[in-house]
Amino acid sequence: MHALPALIGLLLMLSTVPALAADDPLPKGFAHADEMVPGLLLDLRYAGAENFVGQRVDGYEAARVVLTAQAAEALRQVQADLKPFGLGLKIFDAYRPTRAVAHFVRWSSMPDDPHAKHVYYPDIDKRKLFEEGYVATRSSHSRGSTVDLTLVAIGKDGARAELDMGTAFDFFGPESWPDYTDLTGEQRSNRLLLKLVMERHGFKPFDKEWWHFTLQDEPFPDTYFDFPVR
Repeated sequence: MHALPALIGLLLMLSTVPALAADDPLPKGFAHADEMVPGLLLDLRYAGAENFVGQRVDGYEAARVVLTAQAAEALRQVQADLKPFGLGLKIFDAYRPTRAVAHFVRWSSMPDDPHAKHVYYPDIDKRKLFEEGYVATRSSHSRGSTVDLTLVAIGKDGARAELDMGTAFDFFGPESWPDYTDLTGEQRSNRLLLKLVMERHGFKPFDKEWWHFTLQDEPFPDTYFDFPVR
C-alpha cells in the first residue's frame, strides 16, 4: 500500500587495522550513524542473540550503527528522501569488526542448531555458506561503508512496520537474491524501491542479499578494521 506511491514519487524526483584501546574514540573518518540520521530505526541483530549464530557476535559491545562518515551522510540523505512518503530505514548491521567475521568462521564448523538452520539456512549446508557467497571470510562490512537494511512504513501514530521483502533478513537462499522473481508484485516493488533509493545516493547492491548495500566510492576500499562497536 505504501510502496507503489513511494516508488512513483522517488522515480520522479587488503590490510587489517589493529583494534583500538578501550578508551579510544572512533577512528578518523568514522561516525555513529544512529546520531547522524534522524529517525533511524535499529534492529542490530549481531549485538544480541537473534541471528544465525544464536548469540551476541564478537566485537559487538553495543547496539550502535558505526559507518564511515561518507556512508553515514549518504544514509542521512536516503532517510530524508523517504520521509515525505511516510517511509524510513531500519538497520540490521553496518560496520562489522574482523573479529566478528572470525566468529562466523568458527561457527561454520560447529554442529547445527536445528532452530537456526530452519530459520536462516534451511536448504544449504552451513559449511557451504562461505563457498556460495552468503558469508565472506573478508567482509565488505569491515571496511565501514556497507550496511544491511530495509524499509519501514511509518503510521500516523509513529508505529513503524517493515515492508514485505519476501524473506527475512539473513535468510540464506536464492529467495533473498534481489532479482529473484517468484515474489508477489508488492514484494518486487518493495525491493525495487529500496534498490533505487539506495543507488540514488551512491550505494551499490549485492547480488545475493536484497538488504546489503556498499557505498560505491567507499573511502577505505582495501582496509579491514577490527575496532569494536561500542
